[in-house]
Amino acid sequence: MCEHCGCREIEPIARLMDEHLEMRELSGQIRRSLLAGDRATAEGALALLGARLVPHARREERGLFTALEEQGDFADEVRRLEADHRAFDEILDELDATAPDFEQRVTALLADLSLHIDREDLGIFPVSVVTLGAEGWETVERAHAEKDETPTPAH
Repeated sequence: MCEHCGCREIEPIARLMDEHLEMRELSGQIRRSLLAGDRATAEGALALLGARLVPHARREERGLFTALEEQGDFADEVRRLEADHRAFDEILDELDATAPDFEQRVTALLADLSLHIDREDLGIFPVSVVTLGAEGWETVERAHAEKDETPTPAH
């Protein structure tokens, strides 16, 4: 993870990056559990990953992504990242632990999530640090201060 660009000095970005780190750790736990044949542990970690992903994505979208769009910056990349969020939700909702392709689908999801996190940590986050103005950061701060009252789906 990038540590030299100054992103971590911005509290909302540092929080998002910390959440990314937690999701990477859960992804590793899921992979190790699947390799060991411990499907129950993998399913539990996958449920936790889904529960973490939903509010995280919501904060990104309501905060950083909205601020960048309002400023007119990086709209195409923001739309791609938002599409990823929707795809992750759909995949998690459709996963069937009894399906023969469960492990392959989970492995593909984790690979896509890793790439997505890289695009944020190494792309949109550093860019936002140097491009967002005061209004943009106010939008980000408001999103991070919101209480997330949307129920977390049971993945």
